[in-house]
Amino acid sequence: MQRGILLFLCVLSMNTVSGCELLGRFDMPSLFKEGDIMIGGIFPIFNKEIISTSAFDKEPPKVQCEGFDWRVFRWTQAVIFTIEEINNDPALLPNISLGYRILNSCDSPTNALRAALTLASGAEEADVTSHCPPAVTAVIAEAGSTQSIAVAGIFGTFHVPVVSHFSTCACLSDRIKYPTFFRTIPSDYYLAKALAALVKHFGWQWIGAIQSDNDFGRNGILAFKEKVEKFGVCIAFVASVLRTYTRDKFLEVVEIIKQSSVKVILAFAAEGDFYPLMQEIVNQNITGIQWISCVAWITAPRPSTPEIYTAFGGTLGFVMQKKAIPKLKQFLTSINPYTDPHAPFVRDFWENMVSKSLQRVNFTNHFGAEVYFDENGDPPANYEIINWQLINGKVPTSVCSNVCPAGTRKAQIQGKPLCCFDCVPCADGTIANSTGAADCTPCPKEYWSNERKDKCIPRTIEFLKYHEPMGIALTFVSLLGASVSLATMVVFVHNKETPVIKASNFELSSLLLFSLFLCFLCPLTFLGKPTVWSCMLRHTAFGVTFALCISCVLGKTIVVVTAFKATFPGNKVAGQFGHAQQRIIVCSCTFFQVVICALWLTSNPPYPHMLFTSSNNMIVLECNTGSEFAFYVVMGNIGILAIICLILAFMARKLPDNFNEAKLITFSMLIFCAVWITFIPAYISSPGKFTVAVEIFAILSSAFGLLSSIFAPKCYIIFLKPERNTKKHVMGKTIN
Repeated sequence: MQRGILLFLCVLSMNTVSGCELLGRFDMPSLFKEGDIMIGGIFPIFNKEIISTSAFDKEPPKVQCEGFDWRVFRWTQAVIFTIEEINNDPALLPNISLGYRILNSCDSPTNALRAALTLASGAEEADVTSHCPPAVTAVIAEAGSTQSIAVAGIFGTFHVPVVSHFSTCACLSDRIKYPTFFRTIPSDYYLAKALAALVKHFGWQWIGAIQSDNDFGRNGILAFKEKVEKFGVCIAFVASVLRTYTRDKFLEVVEIIKQSSVKVILAFAAEGDFYPLMQEIVNQNITGIQWISCVAWITAPRPSTPEIYTAFGGTLGFVMQKKAIPKLKQFLTSINPYTDPHAPFVRDFWENMVSKSLQRVNFTNHFGAEVYFDENGDPPANYEIINWQLINGKVPTSVCSNVCPAGTRKAQIQGKPLCCFDCVPCADGTIANSTGAADCTPCPKEYWSNERKDKCIPRTIEFLKYHEPMGIALTFVSLLGASVSLATMVVFVHNKETPVIKASNFELSSLLLFSLFLCFLCPLTFLGKPTVWSCMLRHTAFGVTFALCISCVLGKTIVVVTAFKATFPGNKVAGQFGHAQQRIIVCSCTFFQVVICALWLTSNPPYPHMLFTSSNNMIVLECNTGSEFAFYVVMGNIGILAIICLILAFMARKLPDNFNEAKLITFSMLIFCAVWITFIPAYISSPGKFTVAVEIFAILSSAFGLLSSIFAPKCYIIFLKPERNTKKHVMGKTIN
């Protein structure tokens, strides 16, 4: 591309004679003055290019420009004024005069390229019959970044400096592609950084973007997105505009704005590209949007009208700090079409000024709000002078989703940007004590979340208490069973000489009643807050007392079996199993259980344990068994004794009807085994303190089963059927 342009320029500037001969013209009007050093200039004095084609293909298309921009014309006059000031000061460039040639780009990249080629080929206005005019030493160009890219590509080949006053595209900072390009305005890198800081300053997280469909807009929005996304801001949409677009394309952008929920939109577009969209927005009465502008159009005169103000009033943007130039105002006011009727652009300037009301120019001062940055990078602005689009003068908010309140967390919505989310309540046991939390924080083990899920509170420690209804009921039943056991013992002592008591083995019966008394008191150790001593006591007391109880029943069962065997002729077993043997059976079985419990307590005793549940806010305070092996041995010993009793009693079930001790023992053992077999699944499935309640219920049920099955029939005979309390009846020698 560059080689082709270079060849083209060489052909244009080739001399066929001793002088210079111009081979072609673009016929571009220009502001011209010859000097020893020539300064070129390319400005978008007109902002719209119209290309008309002829009906005959042989004729080239004609390029016309319209849309006179008096602000750009003022820039050209400032350049001329500056050059004249330098020439009039002999101390600056003595014996050297500056000249200029300023061309119109029509705000078009193609026309800017034509202007660049025109400047590179030499001055068309000079008399070239006798000498070659001086070449352009430097060029002031261009306002638009896209146009500057074309111009800088041309003059970079010839190492001609190009200085821009308005091109901000960061792409022009590439020294390899554009080695001679310079500018007096910061690049879009800094503008994007400032715009991102502005958005962050006002807390806007959900914004739209509109870009010029060229290098300036695309690179600017790209740099802005890179900066602003670091602050957690999401771009809802990016729409493109260009002055050459049809009205339908602008209406499509308007529809995007109407369908979006954003309340803040950044317009990174040149004035000429953005103005048609502004008109459509005003026509459709779209208000309530806070606009942010790049430097291109916030202070431009064309959109600064009362009509545009209804939708774009209070627009925020960054402008360069202004500096007054002495004598410039006087120079500008002296421009008139009578001084030089043929001067380019002057007539257009006057026609434009006369046809427009000065009111629209003065209105510019109230259109937008300028924002400057301090040395710390903070964007201070006078909020009082900003005409916010929303009511009550408050800073508008723009979010896709409102900030999640405390007690909730963000939940990303699938298929939508990060700024769009749902607020999900924290799970039980987790909290979010600040707004906008991304995740919920688990509470420490000893704490649980409150109902609002914004604070951790101590968990409720749960154990079976004496004063709660269940504890009161179990205590009452336990004391009732102990009292009945003592009362039954009193009855047996008082009637120990009667045949019924003698037949039931008074010594073993008394010892059994005493063990049942202790069994009924065991549940009291299961109530209350578990401690080291209570945990050791409850398991060992339960194991020893029930071992003693079942040992007594075993002794009674053996006595019954031997009595049954003694009914056979020549059997002397009954004589060999007297009181001494009964005591040995009871003591040995109980002593074995005591030894196991002693080893349990010395090796790995039960201890208080906190059970943390994930489903509620309770801490279950329970007794851990310590050594599970010892616990199972203790329970297994009781179970083995009970099974032996059941088997032996079942063998003696055919004793005479009136002597029904074997049947009573069999029934009591069936109840005992049924209770503890049922206890296992109930114990495993019961939550919290109900586990202890199930264990107490099993103890009381089995104790009441033994007490009622073995002793209730005898008390019934003593109190209600005393006529049966005879030796003959007990021995089965009477008929009912």
